[in-house]
Amino acid sequence: MNTANQPIEYIQIELDHWTKQGAQIIVETPVSLTVNGEVWLTFMCTPVDLEALALGFLFNEGLIKSIQDVASVRLCASGDNVDVWLHHSVEQPRRWRRTSGCTGGVTAIEEDALPVKPEDQPEIIVNGSGLTPGQISILIEALFESQEIYRQTGGVHTSALSDGQKIIAIGEDIGRHNTLDKIAGRCLLEPVEMQRRILLTTGRISSEMIQKANRLGASVVISRTSPSSLSINLAQRWGITLIGYARRNRFRVYTHPQRIKKNEIHEQTELQTTQPRHPTTG
Repeated sequence: MNTANQPIEYIQIELDHWTKQGAQIIVETPVSLTVNGEVWLTFMCTPVDLEALALGFLFNEGLIKSIQDVASVRLCASGDNVDVWLHHSVEQPRRWRRTSGCTGGVTAIEEDALPVKPEDQPEIIVNGSGLTPGQISILIEALFESQEIYRQTGGVHTSALSDGQKIIAIGEDIGRHNTLDKIAGRCLLEPVEMQRRILLTTGRISSEMIQKANRLGASVVISRTSPSSLSINLAQRWGITLIGYARRNRFRVYTHPQRIKKNEIHEQTELQTTQPRHPTTG
């Protein structure tokens, strides 16, 4: 059975004092993706929510549009391959481009081919979906509280999808890009209706991260760390409000600040955090 962590022993050294300690450490393992009977690639990932990871990756690459495109998805008994069968034939991309994603992210979408706005994405109203700084602080707090695997092991990224009122889906993985694929997969496996989509992540926002966020229809992306120059350019182009270095009481807004509203006096808002049901993984 695949697990997110495993026990280890290490030596703790403090000056001349050596002690043997026990701990849990995050698991990183190769898991292959097979589509219509053909092996496509290998994920380096934390081996939980693997069906969601596989489906979310195909969705974020634009190879499937909905769960109706999927005939079956199954984690093999060995736990090292996800077998996906689609209702339609699909050709494996001829070239996978290595991204800046940790643990080796890949995409078949070339940067110069990224559209101004995906054809199937509704028009984004920049002045809509307003958030106050207080609400953003509460969302960041909810992201930190949702880090279940991180609390056990550390060394893992967490991303969350919110409608601004509650957490809808959570993805945790050693690769920050995998967290957004897992969220996309969960949205396919457990469809939800949302008036607005806000993505929060502990990982750096690089081009492939903003590409996946845009594919998910996020109007706001919030990270606890920095964006890259290309991600800022893409967020500006796609009408996404991009926020970085978000802490509980401060953050930086890089694109489309029109969505940020002033706090109401003595604003008191509580965010309902719900732990989404994990899809069965074999």
